Amino acid sequence: MKLTFALIRTSAGTSPVATALGVAILVGLFLFPNFVQSPYALHIMILFFLSTIQGEAWNIIGGYTGQYSVGHAAYFGAGAYTTMVLMQYKQIPPWYGMLAGIGIALVVSLIIGSICFRLRGPYFVLASIAVAEIMRLSAMNLKDLTNGAEGILITEIPVFKIGETVVTDFLSKVPFYYIGLVIALLTILVTWMVQNSKLGYYFQAIREDQDAAHSLGISLSIYKNIALAISAVFTSLSGSFYAIYIGFIDPPTVLALDISVQIVLICIIGGIGTIWGPVIGALVLVPLSEALRSNLIAQMIFKTGLTSEESGLGIFLKEHLAHAHALIYGILVVVVILFMPDGVLGWIKKLTAKKGRG
Repeated sequence: MKLTFALIRTSAGTSPVATALGVAILVGLFLFPNFVQSPYALHIMILFFLSTIQGEAWNIIGGYTGQYSVGHAAYFGAGAYTTMVLMQYKQIPPWYGMLAGIGIALVVSLIIGSICFRLRGPYFVLASIAVAEIMRLSAMNLKDLTNGAEGILITEIPVFKIGETVVTDFLSKVPFYYIGLVIALLTILVTWMVQNSKLGYYFQAIREDQDAAHSLGISLSIYKNIALAISAVFTSLSGSFYAIYIGFIDPPTVLALDISVQIVLICIIGGIGTIWGPVIGALVLVPLSEALRSNLIAQMIFKTGLTSEESGLGIFLKEHLAHAHALIYGILVVVVILFMPDGVLGWIKKLTAKKGRG
């Protein structure tokens, strides 16, 4: 608990108001299911936690160490497939499958790191994409293990017991809400600990200038692999959590390139190399994704009178806007790069600083 309050004070500021606000938000998150019973609202919050976990995990390797991996779907898929395969074919409860998924992700990260960290810049980016694509194709073709393109579907999650006491039966979204919240808080806490440790200083030294860091005695290969291992662990946890929550996985849903891109976008939009940047990024992307999926944006355009549903443009928007994630995300990234190069969090800090000077 001490570490949690330290995290709130360090990130939000030392003022009593900021600390009180952080504590209030934390308490509100834990009490949220007691006051909001809407399954859809809980679903949105679960997706927000999932995106936060992914963003914080990538931030360790990309934000603090400066190694821009666009292949994190490999670790996401490793966690998802390990958990689902063990539960489907070996009847191993998912909470043990999550631990196994972490082990697999660690092994994969060490293999990838030992090969890909010999490369720098765009070559490393391309290599990370290639690794994730190899894993996707492997999942497609290893049908005896992964069920190929048909995917793996589970209809029932085992009851979670401690001894003879039933903790939860997973019949509602509430258990998933709390699991997601705890893992998200854990990833934020680990990010804070990394940022304020010697390990974090080594990571940031590598990010700023690899050759200078090496000349100071920092082993590039060792610390890059440590950063990747930490990142892989939490990305794998997010994959396992996603698989258990959704109940179905296949190669396009857990190993596709767009998953890796979306993970990176969470940090770019929120603010790379900051504790709260991925949280802000998740706050932006999750509602946007849901608005696109439900065609809410198109409906808002129609209500403003910019165009009608019966017009050619209106028909086009109704049919295609819900599937235009890549286009919308691309536009959003361009806007952020042009007007908020440090992400939304950096933009907020600049506005706050200007008001303070004013």
